[in-house]
Amino acid sequence: MITVDRIIVPAGDDTFEALAAIPVGVDQPCPGVLLIHDVTGDEADIERNLRIIAGRGYVAFAPLMYSAGSRRKITCVVAALRSLATRRGQAFEIIEVARQTLAQMPMCTGDVAITGFCMGGGFALLVADERYAAAAPFYGSVVTHGFVGPEMCPVVASFGSRDPIVLRGEKRLVRALEKNGIPHDVKTYEGAGHSFANQLDDRFPPRLLRVMGLAYDGEASADAWGRIFAFLADRFAERAS
Repeated sequence: MITVDRIIVPAGDDTFEALAAIPVGVDQPCPGVLLIHDVTGDEADIERNLRIIAGRGYVAFAPLMYSAGSRRKITCVVAALRSLATRRGQAFEIIEVARQTLAQMPMCTGDVAITGFCMGGGFALLVADERYAAAAPFYGSVVTHGFVGPEMCPVVASFGSRDPIVLRGEKRLVRALEKNGIPHDVKTYEGAGHSFANQLDDRFPPRLLRVMGLAYDGEASADAWGRIFAFLADRFAERAS
């Protein structure tokens, strides 16, 4: 059983909490995958996805974006969403410290990819440069794709056709990636909604999630993770050669 540990990470004059999962039965350093959670910050769901990543042989690490300082969670949510919209602020500082912390862990080779869900997928896209082997956003929420440039790392992205939040996400992202010559694998899952890779049933009624287009879709989730791990294996191999 892969265990998930909670750690305290220093960040300047402040700290934040993070969850980490290490592959089982591995006796040499592995690449790392940084996970940025969705707007709910549901820890049970974060832990489940960390175990999926660690189960494929990667060191998995997730900063808890709302744990810095002494502000109430609602204030932290608003601040994170403001950072996503303005592309600056404490959220980006937390993500960079988290990346450095993951890269320096004894079980990590120092090479890191980034994934994220909804809000976290948006952050994964916005920080996706040469620091990362690849970015793997699930329904990344970004208003425009003007941030995409030739320095962006390869991207493997997943969307749902019934997503009421990220409209035409695939087409806009692909257009920007192709314009800048960024290697990519972008797929929209027919019939899947927003949050199709997040299990939030412990927090919200399943029927409500389905009506809102936010329900978990096991088949789409499994396929998306399969594409991501194949993509990451190629990218990490390229950087190691």
